[in-house]
Amino acid sequence: MTGIAFVGTGFVADYYMTTLPNHPNLVLRGAYDRVPGQIERFSGFYKVHAYPSLDEAIRDPEVEIVINLTDPESHYEVSRRALEAGKHVYSEKPLAMRVEQAEALVELAAQRGLTLAAAPANAISAAHRAVADALAAGMIGTSRLVYAEMEDGAVFRDKWRDWRARSGAKWPGLHEFEIGCTLEHAGYALAWLVSLFGPVETVTAFSALAFPDKGQGSEAPPLGPDFSVGCLAFRSGVVARLTSGLSAPRDRSLTVLGDRGTIHVRDLWDYTSSVSIEKTGEKRPPIDRLIARIEHEWGRALPFSHVPGRRLAVTKDKRQLPHYPSRIDFSGGIAAQAEAVAAGQQPFFSGNVALHITEIALALSSAGKETTTRRLRSTFNGNFPVAGL
Repeated sequence: MTGIAFVGTGFVADYYMTTLPNHPNLVLRGAYDRVPGQIERFSGFYKVHAYPSLDEAIRDPEVEIVINLTDPESHYEVSRRALEAGKHVYSEKPLAMRVEQAEALVELAAQRGLTLAAAPANAISAAHRAVADALAAGMIGTSRLVYAEMEDGAVFRDKWRDWRARSGAKWPGLHEFEIGCTLEHAGYALAWLVSLFGPVETVTAFSALAFPDKGQGSEAPPLGPDFSVGCLAFRSGVVARLTSGLSAPRDRSLTVLGDRGTIHVRDLWDYTSSVSIEKTGEKRPPIDRLIARIEHEWGRALPFSHVPGRRLAVTKDKRQLPHYPSRIDFSGGIAAQAEAVAAGQQPFFSGNVALHITEIALALSSAGKETTTRRLRSTFNGNFPVAGL
């Protein structure tokens, strides 16, 4: 059994509480939030011990891993203090708001013999295993090109001020708009990409604030980018294009093109997302042939999207997941870290891998309209794809 403590009890903490029962080896010893109303709401709803201070939370002898669920601007300070207190840390993304801070955290964890792991945990999923196994088996030959989409739709036009988590926590929409869609969402695609294809060597990126009026009012701070696109060159030779946005229709898909076929993942936010494979030269399924014939006879495309190919088997189980669209086992990352710590190992999404994902996300978010190519400072070693993450 591994004792954990939550620091930060806002909207995302409910996702962790929803998925915590999937991992009985994790024991939540308590939670802390610097906002009195927040911790009272959370501890009252979930019947969780409320620590009176951050120091008491990170120094509790029954806590082995501190779960940093604070706002991104606080990630560095909270993680640093927890590591200095001798605790392993699992941090929400990004590790820090500056690469230098993220590097300092990774170095501190290494010096202390601790693990610093980071969200997101969406690549620790049944859908990811299906894709990793297919690539390892050479089902589409050598992977050449990848298209990753992290479009969340025009949420700023929705009634986001009314959105609430199970415990009543408000969705921090205005703050997410200030941080920008890339730092909030790019990590979900990057977690898949680096675990399947290894480290990135260069990033060529562009970002912009396309819709500056999101109903935030004139007194609100400046908003971050609501659109970014990056071309990633991997050390393995794979090339990928990643888009992140808050305007286009929701699309969280991944398409891997190899020299002998294509794999398509419908939704990177879905633990058991459908995964399709189309092999070059292979006889097309009946539905694909029927659609092609109808479109040819009608002389136009059908008014719906269809992914060609056959479905790969994706293991399904009875684990608890948040409601659509965030069907991710958020606590799965903590469980993987706890298992690795118990075995005296480093979990995959920790240390240099977490730093690498953070650096890429920061590069994409801060690119601006002057497109440049950046050679990354961080990298990591490993064999890919990573089985069993």
